[in-house]
Amino acid sequence: MTEALEITVTAPIVSFRNPLYAAVQITLPCPPPSTVAGLLASMVGGWDAMPRSTSFAIAFHAQGRGTDLETFHPLEVGRRQASPTPKDREFLTAATLTVWLTNHLDLWEKAVRRPVWPLRLGRSQDLASARSRRIVLDPKPGRQGHALVPDGMSQAGIRLRLPTAISRDRTRTTWAGYRYAASGSDYLLTTGYSTPDGRAVVLLDGVHPDLVVENTA
Repeated sequence: MTEALEITVTAPIVSFRNPLYAAVQITLPCPPPSTVAGLLASMVGGWDAMPRSTSFAIAFHAQGRGTDLETFHPLEVGRRQASPTPKDREFLTAATLTVWLTNHLDLWEKAVRRPVWPLRLGRSQDLASARSRRIVLDPKPGRQGHALVPDGMSQAGIRLRLPTAISRDRTRTTWAGYRYAASGSDYLLTTGYSTPDGRAVVLLDGVHPDLVVENTA
């Protein structure tokens, strides 16, 4: 049995840009681990205040999606003034992110109660709120549900290659393969923990930017 802090983050609208698309702003179906790490860092006041050993498990669910127009400001080329360009932006609605942490519980509990910086999930304008509670995890199989898990642990959901961590100067990225089922999955994960209601909890590590390895993708 392991004590954990379960953080529930909610936001009315979120968007996690897929870097493979340039003409439109296509959203990923869930936040990458690097995005969740950034959210946690904002709670405690930055990367220096966030333990390098931080690891977490996450699950994510959005009730809907839509598309609107967003003004895109291209970078200037030379001294020419780039013209703003409208682009389609895909977004997710009524989003719920659940984060489980098993270390430094007092630190994170205090950070959720009184975050240092406003909480944003995804883009800087997408504000979020959070609440937490302590639970006990069992070291037994659990349902995958809406969890984001390493690719090799599951055959359910779609394969995603996502950034696990991004260096502070944003010049290096650690990429990894993951599985995510947007509609949920009853696939039983035999590695990791489970919540009292049977949800799988699989910890993801190496999320601090100081632990970034050279990108070999």
